[in-house]
Amino acid sequence: MSNPVSDHSDASGPTGASDLSVATGPSDSPSPAKADERSDAAADALDALARRSLALVPAGGGRAVVGIAGSPGAGKTTLAVQLAARVNAIVAAEASSASEPASTAPSPYFAAHLPMDGYHLANSTLDKLGRRDRKGAIDTFDGWGFVALLRRLHAETSHTVYAPSFDRTVEEPIAGEIAVLPDTKLVIVEGNYLLVDETPWADVKGLLAEAWFCETTDDERVRRLVDRHERHGRTPEAAKAWAESVDGKNAILIESTMPRADLVVSGVTAAVLPR
Repeated sequence: MSNPVSDHSDASGPTGASDLSVATGPSDSPSPAKADERSDAAADALDALARRSLALVPAGGGRAVVGIAGSPGAGKTTLAVQLAARVNAIVAAEASSASEPASTAPSPYFAAHLPMDGYHLANSTLDKLGRRDRKGAIDTFDGWGFVALLRRLHAETSHTVYAPSFDRTVEEPIAGEIAVLPDTKLVIVEGNYLLVDETPWADVKGLLAEAWFCETTDDERVRRLVDRHERHGRTPEAAKAWAESVDGKNAILIESTMPRADLVVSGVTAAVLPR
């Protein structure tokens, strides 16, 4: 059976693995041994986050939703994808070591990643509203729809809940591409505006078991954004202008929401950062 959870949102490759890695400076060329130490530290940090997330799943049944907020290019998607994969690996390993029979073994989709980007308004709608030139701003999303989805994830656990993804190759949401199965007990949602304290976004935090903020330096975020925009067809000049103007303006709002987070996590190493 193929993985029912599909992601086309904020990623550098199939899982965006290039964003969450070891932390190095612009001219830092660590020795292989040093690089291995940093990679090990990042893996340990991700493992700690995975176990923290698992502890949030209700023991008596039900589903936990963990939210990861952060500015464009911070590494939210990469962190969420890798976190879901790590949770699933831990659950599978623990079931194997306990020699559970196949009939009672946990689902391989115990954890799922779900991006808020699927609630982008369609380009045709943005054209009608006159907002396409600032796509990604808070009023270019269907916030009410996203909040309704979070409520469904808690209320509808006996059947599959379908959610939209976002395909950057066409810059459009794709309806019903993500399937959250009844066996999925942990959903990791991520997006820019999860911690904004205005209607309807203010309802999001109360629907999350925990809300995290993914933090990355401005220089690194802009570097990633320019690379992303170039890969999806913009000229280097246009990519830099969009990253600094449209994405930059959105980041001012998003960064102001960090104090509402339960945890601040590095978008480079996955380490928990001091408040």
